[in-house]
Amino acid sequence: MAPLILIVDDETDLVETVAYNVEREGFRTIKAGTGTQALALVKGEPRPDLVVLDLMLPDLSGTEVCRRLKESPATKGIPVLMLTAKADPVDRVVGFELGADDYVTKPFSVRELILRIKAILRRTEVPTGPSGRIEFGILRIDLEGHRVWIADEEVVLTALEFRLLTTLLDRKGRVQTREALLTHVWQMNGEVTTRTVDTHVRRLRKKLGSASDYIETLRGVGYRFRTAPDAVE
Repeated sequence: MAPLILIVDDETDLVETVAYNVEREGFRTIKAGTGTQALALVKGEPRPDLVVLDLMLPDLSGTEVCRRLKESPATKGIPVLMLTAKADPVDRVVGFELGADDYVTKPFSVRELILRIKAILRRTEVPTGPSGRIEFGILRIDLEGHRVWIADEEVVLTALEFRLLTTLLDRKGRVQTREALLTHVWQMNGEVTTRTVDTHVRRLRKKLGSASDYIETLRGVGYRFRTAPDAVE
């Protein structure tokens, strides 16, 4: 599923222009004209993978919206790109101190904005080192050796369970429908049903033990790997 971008600005024409160009690049978009609406959308489902945030909003300031996002364990992992007419270096510093990932001033180049969005999303992907290892909280994965550890205790997974885990982790923060998982993990085997996905996720969670909460269930939609491990540890 393509990354979801939340565009927050009270200038309707600007929002539509940004949304049009972002969607042309293959992303999905949702829109908000106020800070309050933006916070509500971020807390809803599905959650955005990135927020493009104006600083001058009619209710809450963009800096306040950013501060609330970064203070909440549930949303602090969502990257924020500030898009604003405030070009003063002090405003830029404040934005970064609040946790913003990038800062673009108006007027801006749409092409540059798209490139910055892509760069942020690349930086927030699951990091893999040269040894093919992934670490996420108490979870550690050796991709080449097909081995998994939870808090330094090795957990034995089947090849399919391993592929299911790495698929969810690789797409962390993004909802994966059962159909999408069937396509990627099972290659849409005709004998496999969506109920089989639920069964394997249940078995995988049981094996993950204290790390099982990293995998969230969205009733009627599918599954999502958490964007940050904080509360589980």
